[in-house]
Amino acid sequence: METPEGLLARLAALGIEARTVSHPPVFTVAESKALRPDLPGGHVKNLFLRPEKAAGPFLLASIEEDRPVKVNALVRALGLPRSVFAEAEALRAQLGVEPGSVTPFGLVNAAPGAVRAVFDRALMQEHGWINIHPLTNTMTTAIRPEDLLRFLRALGHAPELLEMPNPA
Repeated sequence: METPEGLLARLAALGIEARTVSHPPVFTVAESKALRPDLPGGHVKNLFLRPEKAAGPFLLASIEEDRPVKVNALVRALGLPRSVFAEAEALRAQLGVEPGSVTPFGLVNAAPGAVRAVFDRALMQEHGWINIHPLTNTMTTAIRPEDLLRFLRALGHAPELLEMPNPA
């Protein structure tokens, strides 16, 4: 499993600019908001889901932190079967991170095709920088959205942009 330092070295090797800050562990959007003076840009919440009954890839959805989302509406919009939050063991096995540290950077540890990565289109198009954890919730890395997508593609993943469904 990749380390935060190894991840940041991979970004640098690809010529991707990233700014990382260390902070106390954050587990919720509310805790993360306390860091705002030091972290300009878009902020992300991540959902890691698995199909409830059917086989298939896991789903990692990265969404603007304040955007309301209903899991059932999200998976319907993607044409997926009913899904539920994945267990901590699956999170560790697929993304190599602990609960509270879910991040699209976790795809560095996932086999291509094992996790479907979906991004909130508005998040990725409206911000010059987005802030995500670099495999740990004690750090936050700012990265340009297009660089994040380029990095994920270089790993063999096929990230998708999605208009988030209305939660009503």
